[in-house]
Amino acid sequence: MTLIECVPNFSEGRRPDVVDAIIAAIAGVPGVSVLDRQSDGVHNRSVITFAGQDDAVAEGAFRGVEAAVRLIDLTQHEGAHPRMGAADVVPFVPLKGQDMPACVAVAHAVGARIARELGVPVYFYEEAARGEERRNLAAVREGQFEGLRAAIARDPDRAPDEGAPAVHPTAGATAVGARAPLIAYNIDLSSRDLGLAQDIARAIRERDGGLPKVKALGLALDDCVQVSINLTDYRVTSMQTAFEAVQVRALEAGVEIRGSEVVGLLPQDALVGLARVALLAHDFSAAQVLEARILDTLL
Repeated sequence: MTLIECVPNFSEGRRPDVVDAIIAAIAGVPGVSVLDRQSDGVHNRSVITFAGQDDAVAEGAFRGVEAAVRLIDLTQHEGAHPRMGAADVVPFVPLKGQDMPACVAVAHAVGARIARELGVPVYFYEEAARGEERRNLAAVREGQFEGLRAAIARDPDRAPDEGAPAVHPTAGATAVGARAPLIAYNIDLSSRDLGLAQDIARAIRERDGGLPKVKALGLALDDCVQVSINLTDYRVTSMQTAFEAVQVRALEAGVEIRGSEVVGLLPQDALVGLARVALLAHDFSAAQVLEARILDTLL
């Protein structure tokens, strides 16, 4: 048995009762611990974090997807964040680096079950991808629900890894993956200029020659714009580095940073690294964090 984490993203952030029902389905599995929930009405998206032994987490993930398929209708869904499924992405994350193969195995088993029992086509991404062209989630989700609905049957390159080449009529398709810990980090600009946010996202993301291990999108919110960032390896590019890269480009355009947010949970080491830079505490380490020392002693 292997202790792993799952961080599914569901396409619902405005109806707390629906999110509550999805969480209840996950938490109802013995051995699953729900660690965090975050919902955003503008993105119309919720991120749930839970952990446990691999078998329990696999069952919890399936039950959460099952509830989302039953309760979320993408034909009625609008939000700032790209999405192709009611249960949009279901990543499994190792709590120890050497446990990635176990996460890949769980991803493949859960993905096959989602397709078989729920009639939702599944795409495997990141470490669970069956081909290099599927590793990047952005490529898998291209066109979102509406575009995939038109392309899945006629374009062989868009055929799912599991299930029939047809989206579920209301729940779309689901991306199931295995990946290292990821930091979802959003930076809001004091501007309504979507083009500026998109330009900054393009400038800082890896695929367009920007910062390594960075994915980014420019999004329009209700009263400002946002650079939405995924740091796929915070040890390579930190939150501070990403923040400074966005800030420099925003200031060049005469725009200030309104604020930033972390979505979901993040590794302790990421905060330790941030403290080293912000406080010039070059020798600071996780060994000096009280809770970390207590846990090391007790576990």
